[in-house]
Amino acid sequence: MTHRKPIASWLTDMDGVLMHEGVPVPGADAFIKRLRESERPFLVLTNNSIYTPRDLSARLSRIGLDVPAENIWTSALATARFLEDQHPGGTAYVIGEAGLTTALHDTGYILTDVDPDFVILGETRTYSFEALTKAIRLINKGARFIATNPDSTGPSPEGDLPATGSVAALITKATGKEPYFVGKPNPLMMRTGLNTIGAHSESSAMIGDRMDTDVLAGLEAGMETFLVLTGLTRPGDVERYPFRPTRVVESIADLVELV
Repeated sequence: MTHRKPIASWLTDMDGVLMHEGVPVPGADAFIKRLRESERPFLVLTNNSIYTPRDLSARLSRIGLDVPAENIWTSALATARFLEDQHPGGTAYVIGEAGLTTALHDTGYILTDVDPDFVILGETRTYSFEALTKAIRLINKGARFIATNPDSTGPSPEGDLPATGSVAALITKATGKEPYFVGKPNPLMMRTGLNTIGAHSESSAMIGDRMDTDVLAGLEAGMETFLVLTGLTRPGDVERYPFRPTRVVESIADLVELV
């Protein structure tokens, strides 16, 4: 096994790792507390682009997890950073919520439905036929297609909801154009996050509850990876994949001593 540097910074998924169905996972508060006391760089990641970091910080605080907004990295922020690097000062037609529109405004993007450079699809609970039709027509006229993340479904108390990946597939079917997905498992989301906190992949670790997004993205970004079993993945699922995490643990409580 390749010798790795000691872990100096941590990235962790939010849903399924720190919380599950709105309830904190036992040990999550101790893990965050240890990170903050050690002053090690860390980020809490989410593919959900609906909320701003301030929104998410407040939501986590209400369940007893003290995570400052500057320690939260969303697919909306990663998308805005990607566009700022690739095409600064551009224009975009956006389907999404405040998390995405705020991130784009903060990078100087102008949001418009008149000949935009990009159509950007994010998460929303109110996808409208009118908005999707407009997106399809703009892409057919030449706007480039970006999506915040490829997740096909999202959770709700009543059951699964169609998410960005499913809606992107509808637009792709209508236009013949595939989007560029910025969020996990694209390692770009990890690399831009690491850059934000001044961390390096060879001395960083990613904690997640999904093999196909968290572990894959961490692996491709060159990080050590930890799979927890408090979310979607069951122990037997790991063997179905052609890649493996560095370690499989029951929950984030098993990692507190590593910080």
